[in-house]
Amino acid sequence: MVNLPILAPADIASGFHALSDPLRIQVLELLRQQELCVCELCEQLGVTQSKLSFHLKTLKEAGLVRSRQEGRWIYYTLNLSQFIVLEQYLAEYRRFSTILPARSCREAS
Repeated sequence: MVNLPILAPADIASGFHALSDPLRIQVLELLRQQELCVCELCEQLGVTQSKLSFHLKTLKEAGLVRSRQEGRWIYYTLNLSQFIVLEQYLAEYRRFSTILPARSCREAS
């Protein structure tokens, strides 16, 4: 079992925000197959580099992708450990959360 970091609420929100855009989902789908440079991503997605740059920044800030520079090209790949952290966060709801009925507001006072 791999010990993964516990994320702060802001980090969790950042991860799910990054997953909330259709173009970013398309980027992640392409990166599931292999590492790609920006020009390849732009070509396959049919978008400009300036538009893609915004989305890649969001994915990087959420920790979902990593980049490396080789010469003048930047290559992107998935950061699988961050996906595991988000998956485990969601799994906690399925496994351990018991939904209790609401208490009367009068009882809470």
